[in-house]
Amino acid sequence: MTVTVLSSHVRPLLEARLPAWVEARWFSSSEELLAFAPEAEIGWFDTFDFGHTVEAYRIAIRARWLNTMAAGVDPFPLALMRERGVVFTNGAGLNAVTIAEYAVMGMLTIAKGWREVVRAQERHEWLDKAPGRMELAGSRALVVGAGGIGSRIAQLLRGLEVDVTEARRRPAPGVLGADEWRGALGGFDWVLVAVPSTADTARLFGAVEFAAMKPGAAILNFSRGAVIDQQALLAALDSGQVGAAFLDVTDPEPLPPEHPLWSHDRVHISMHLSGRSQDRLFQRGVDRFLANLNRYARGEPLSHTVDLVRGY
Repeated sequence: MTVTVLSSHVRPLLEARLPAWVEARWFSSSEELLAFAPEAEIGWFDTFDFGHTVEAYRIAIRARWLNTMAAGVDPFPLALMRERGVVFTNGAGLNAVTIAEYAVMGMLTIAKGWREVVRAQERHEWLDKAPGRMELAGSRALVVGAGGIGSRIAQLLRGLEVDVTEARRRPAPGVLGADEWRGALGGFDWVLVAVPSTADTARLFGAVEFAAMKPGAAILNFSRGAVIDQQALLAALDSGQVGAAFLDVTDPEPLPPEHPLWSHDRVHISMHLSGRSQDRLFQRGVDRFLANLNRYARGEPLSHTVDLVRGY
């Protein structure tokens, strides 16, 4: 029997589908999680108390395979896992559908001036002119980070007749590489960021990148807040070089109430809700976990394995 530590939150979806060789230990509190984690050969420790979740991955000294539904893994003890020879799988792509929908919503919010429409309704005022008249169709978008989320964003935007260019670490036919996309920034109305959070992507967008963007273009960030130099962004917004920003993520989170991003009229903040705005995340996570359980039993490579050196 293989000791497998799992959250009671997924028990209704998972328990009846577990193979006989799994000895499941279900935790329903942070205290139970921290008590069970050192015994786990397999662990899926996601909770709503992220601090205890990360600690559980740290103390899982017998683990051979650890899993999370998180896509970004920068807070996890990757070096320790690498030292112990742990296989670590993540939730890359599980949130792609809902985040891509959020990206389209963010673009439409900016293009149609939707904030002003909502404000007019709150004032009980009937507008006779549209506050935003830009159409997505025929505009040009650059998706920086063409992984599971970025590719899904590109797919939806092409369905809306947006001219989309994708960029990722390794270039491919029709895809810009890591050394190419900066030189092309001036040709896009929209820049959407969905890169993994690593040392290489910290402050990926700063004063130089904003100056290279098409004047008045918008930037949307679905990566991590630290990917954007927020002070440089505020300066670019104030000058009009950047026309608008839709930030699903900020640095820090939660954003302090006094932070100037909150009150800037060209900034839209969605409070890291894009990946949570769905009701099928756990079902998708369970299906992927079970598929990997079968691979684990057969000694096959697991899907969506994190590179513990690169950090994604």
